[in-house]
Amino acid sequence: MNWRDILHPLAGGAEVHVHEIFRRLADQGHEITLLSSGMAGLKQEESVDGIRTVRVGNWMNFNFAGARAYLSRFRKMSWDVVVDDVNKIPFYTPVYVRKPILMLVPHLFGTTVFSEVPIPQATYVYLWERAVPLIYSRVPIVAISESTKKDLLERGLDSERISVVKCGIDHEMFHPADNPVERDFSLFLYVGRVKRYKRIDLILHAMATLKDKYRNLRLVVAGQGDDIDRLKTIAKDGGIEERVDFRGYIAENEKVALLRHACSLIVPSSKEGWGITAIEANACGTPVIASRSPGLIDSVRHEHSGLHVPHGDITALASAMGRLMDDRALHSRLVTGAIQWAATFSWDKAAQEMLIELENAAGRNR
Repeated sequence: MNWRDILHPLAGGAEVHVHEIFRRLADQGHEITLLSSGMAGLKQEESVDGIRTVRVGNWMNFNFAGARAYLSRFRKMSWDVVVDDVNKIPFYTPVYVRKPILMLVPHLFGTTVFSEVPIPQATYVYLWERAVPLIYSRVPIVAISESTKKDLLERGLDSERISVVKCGIDHEMFHPADNPVERDFSLFLYVGRVKRYKRIDLILHAMATLKDKYRNLRLVVAGQGDDIDRLKTIAKDGGIEERVDFRGYIAENEKVALLRHACSLIVPSSKEGWGITAIEANACGTPVIASRSPGLIDSVRHEHSGLHVPHGDITALASAMGRLMDDRALHSRLVTGAIQWAATFSWDKAAQEMLIELENAAGRNR
């Protein structure tokens, strides 16, 4: 059970994570059904890369619609394990599922949700998460990073029930160019959802402090979301409106080309479960500037695959951008480290580690 599937227009890292792992398990002969939210333009049921995908309800009510669908359609089926992917509002499957359960956690919002949505909705999500330690106290858990595991431990969950299976990377798609690509040391890149908690505004404020020194400084923001209008206003007020390209949705091949060409990817989020785009950039030979935030402290190795800056510190972010533009020896060293770091991750490895956790969960629950 996951809020979105890979074909949802707003699918992000959590959906890539689920899809890449479970399509590999489907290829091995395991029968996988994904229950997710529906929307106009998507079929109610179809097979996607061997995964039976069933869509019910919508973005606003799937935590209830998914539970109803399970009870009415799937409760009597002989599942070996039900995976409860907690990356939005938890589904509370231990309340109504009597089959073995595995809780999969990219990350929980915590208080960061209050910076993203109005207070009534944020309070709803926050309170819904507060019951996680009680509802899931007897369920085995897989976290996607040490930061997420730490968060779960701080919430009171049992360390013996928590394992970590890190994300992988599609090395066939993301790798350095076969032929040398000219690097644009004045171009920076953001790739991902354009949401308030992603803190893209920090990049814009940093650029405003650098605009006079670096006349060719530019930023491409690739992705969709509801924070674009606010960000355009910030760019205009900062005098950098002409230097920021809000590209919107881009295809994977365009993303790869940008990653190979840019000086650096910037990931300024206040919190991530992991940060798949950081590893994708590294695999293409591009360093990453990231906030020293949960998740990103795991996916970005400071002074090896990129640079960490204190979250919210505009001066530090601007300084890191300047370092990568000015110090070609540093940039070259980080390129080498980035490629080495990304090479340690693979979806095949993640899928096999997840299979072990699924088998353990099924056996433990029985």
